[in-house]
Amino acid sequence: MAIFERIENGGERRHYQVKSPVTLEPIGSFDAGTAADVRGAVERARKAQASWAGLGFEQRAEYLWRIVDVIVERQDELVDCVIAETGKPRNEAVSMEVMAPCMQISYYAKRASKFLKTIKRRPTGMMRFSKKIELHFQPLGVVGLITPWNGPIALAANPLAQALMAGNAVVHKPSEVTPLSAVLFEELTKAAGLPEHLYQVVQGDGETGAALIDAGVDKVSFTGSVATGRKVGEACGRNLIPVTLELGGKDAMIVCEDADLDRAADGAVRGSCFNTGHYCCGTERIYVPESVYDPFVDKVVALTKELKQDPDGDSDVGAVFWDQQMDIIESHMSDATERGARVLVGGRRNPDLKGYFYEPTVIVDVNHDMDIMKDETFGPIVAIQKVKDEAEAMALANDSKLGLSGNVWTQDLEKGAELGTQMQTGSVSVNDIAVTYGVAEAPFGGVKASGVGQVNGELGIRGYCHIHPVIVDTSSSSKGMGGYPYTIEAAKGMQGFVKRIFGNRFLRKLLV
Repeated sequence: MAIFERIENGGERRHYQVKSPVTLEPIGSFDAGTAADVRGAVERARKAQASWAGLGFEQRAEYLWRIVDVIVERQDELVDCVIAETGKPRNEAVSMEVMAPCMQISYYAKRASKFLKTIKRRPTGMMRFSKKIELHFQPLGVVGLITPWNGPIALAANPLAQALMAGNAVVHKPSEVTPLSAVLFEELTKAAGLPEHLYQVVQGDGETGAALIDAGVDKVSFTGSVATGRKVGEACGRNLIPVTLELGGKDAMIVCEDADLDRAADGAVRGSCFNTGHYCCGTERIYVPESVYDPFVDKVVALTKELKQDPDGDSDVGAVFWDQQMDIIESHMSDATERGARVLVGGRRNPDLKGYFYEPTVIVDVNHDMDIMKDETFGPIVAIQKVKDEAEAMALANDSKLGLSGNVWTQDLEKGAELGTQMQTGSVSVNDIAVTYGVAEAPFGGVKASGVGQVNGELGIRGYCHIHPVIVDTSSSSKGMGGYPYTIEAAKGMQGFVKRIFGNRFLRKLLV
């Protein structure tokens, strides 16, 4: 049974019905936005952005502080909506969709003025005596935001806060799998008094998202699958607009021989099963040296057996949010077991629950011939491979077409950091599951097929700006070296200058 499906209602618009992954009962419906709808939203956003850009940082920040106030006041409503759409455990709905957005929005409300303050400096070289530089961070205009279903509030609130504080307007196309929470979030921003049309949600499907990219936006921020990300990147290239692509991952975990095995086992289970495994930097491959393999597996099995699933939200591991993701999980598991992998815990849909619940699973004897070790599974699967040593673990960790994040477990912190630098990923955590996205100061993004560009922190918010240099000549005369009229004597004079300055290593280093 599809979580969302198109319903023919006799109208011209594409109409979809959304079901709960827990009860499989309808919870809402929506009409997909047309190209005309999207263009209209972008036009309204552009008008709203003109006055918004004229506000100071403190004025913009005040609106964001109010949004945080409303989130706090109406958090139960927000949590209930997210749980209805996703089947998340209540703990995860609160931490990921309430607490994290409050932290993200507050971070940029407080610090944007520092990150985007005009930079004034003198240039290097001889020009320092006659020029000064001003770098102004100008808003791009209207940002097209396309977000996924695994973090419907968190993955919208974070880029929204950055774009707004940078002076932009935002038109948001949420996932068709979780469209209701986005509408509620838009309502919360209106309740906070955000100027009309500055942030608009246009519900829809893939056609709606494609229309947004072609509607004249000035940047696209996309989070989603690699396949869709390629299409988004191609469309943005055709339209000559900047884009950040946060795509899929196949994150590796390396357990060193000196690791605290209790702590590492807990990290393996949390990293693999948090948010039902539905997060791009979830742990999907675990490499363990043979010297500590058996005790590590025993600890992981014991922890996984304790995890509970409950349709009322009192769970450790919730429902699979989308039926198509369930198909992928089951396909990867089937391929692995057919190729010789062994399931130690779980390995099936939960037979005691009605909805899309997949049991927390531990699978061993896996290898890189299996889909479960090559392609993104996005499910509550702890997949463990035995290796000879840490060197083999690193080689296998880097043997992937994806490279979003990863983690290393060792009691030698210097060694852990050094191993982290060897991982071919966008970021690495030591003795923790992947937490980079949650650390606002850390740029987040992938290498290989895991994305283009980085988000978050000072670098991220500046990505919503055009850095506009203004070069001011401070000399008293308009006649400078190389000016008209050209003469042979002037050319020889410049050559002599080059020889005196750049032919002398001391002067070269002093002036450059």
